[in-house]
Amino acid sequence: MNLTARILIGMASGLALGLLIQLSGIGPEHWIRVYFTDGLIDAGGDIFIRSLKLMVVPLVFVSLVCGAASLGGHGNMGRVGGKTVGLYLFTTGVAITIALVLALLIAPGEGASSADLVPSEFQAQPAQSIKDTLVDIFPTNPVTAMAEGRMLQVIVFALLLGVALSRTGEAGVRVCGFFDDLNEIMMKLITMLIELAPIGVFCLMTTLFSKVGWQEIFKLLSYFMTVILALAIHASLVYPTLLALLARINPLKFINKMREPMLVAFSTSSSGATLPVTLQAVKKRVGVKNEVASFAIPLGATINMDGTAIMQGVATVFIAQFYAIDLSLSDYLMVILTATMASIGTAGVPGVGLIMLAMVLDQVGLPVEGIMLIIGVDRLLDMLRTSVNVLGDGTVATIVARSENDLDLTVFEDPDAGMDSDQV
Repeated sequence: MNLTARILIGMASGLALGLLIQLSGIGPEHWIRVYFTDGLIDAGGDIFIRSLKLMVVPLVFVSLVCGAASLGGHGNMGRVGGKTVGLYLFTTGVAITIALVLALLIAPGEGASSADLVPSEFQAQPAQSIKDTLVDIFPTNPVTAMAEGRMLQVIVFALLLGVALSRTGEAGVRVCGFFDDLNEIMMKLITMLIELAPIGVFCLMTTLFSKVGWQEIFKLLSYFMTVILALAIHASLVYPTLLALLARINPLKFINKMREPMLVAFSTSSSGATLPVTLQAVKKRVGVKNEVASFAIPLGATINMDGTAIMQGVATVFIAQFYAIDLSLSDYLMVILTATMASIGTAGVPGVGLIMLAMVLDQVGLPVEGIMLIIGVDRLLDMLRTSVNVLGDGTVATIVARSENDLDLTVFEDPDAGMDSDQV
């Protein structure tokens, strides 16, 4: 049985068990909740996410050094970097534009009643200025950046080190050989950890669906469905169109090869935690060569937030309509600009969308307290938008690789590529 089937079985089993526990009416003090759901099962899910996060910093650092050394040696670094960042910003801008248009057409906030929505507590975090965001990209201490998981700083240091290695002659060649060997070891470790994915997904789904508040979803059904519709349009129309026009490949084959990262992203709600799985799939299943994949995928997990931008667009319109505040065209343009720029400075972790949304609301003068209206359904939407984010990472990496002639079409056309016993 392949990995996708095992993950789907784990997901379905966890969902069923979680719903069974919730519908049975078992109270929070019952031993099943205390020792089983909130104890053993919850611990299993946390261990799975931690095992993935364990790989993120060393994997990003090692793979980026290898990729930057290869690109630097051929003089392609600036061109590849420009294409990658440009495509990420373009798709994010398109995503939030789709969200705003759909939300204005559907108007999910006009039917919402303040009597139906029970406020939740939300503590808005102070937003960084654009200047601080840009300055914070560059590390003063790379070891501290790795220890604290500051991915943009790790990326900058790895790129600089890789380019330096490509220009150092024999010493650089020897060190590059060490990093290449280390990269192979990291890939093997990822393969070992991914074998735990079905169990981890089962634990995460059981914990979530034993607690999810269905009443909140029904109260916010119009908002919930608007976000889902925008996510579906972006994933099923925008990405396939870009792949067909720019990469000249079959989008359906591509999406099929990205199914494992999307399922893990759905389960963990973290593009950062899913990064090892995404990188493995893009290289081994899609056929993107390491020098492009190791640059574009870690960068995408950090700055590509298409799914999150969609949530922000719909949520902004919803909150404005709920409070009966009219936004001008310039306000909507500011939402697009702010959400696109905010995606650069936020990490790919669960719940980061709410932090970004606070920044967007503040820029257009909407009450940040409006976030409390949507917190009840954000966890489920976070799962869906993270899957879209991961699909976007793979899409951009594939397009850039195709433009640089770094996409192995033999691997891409092979339905069994990357599925043998030593690979995912």
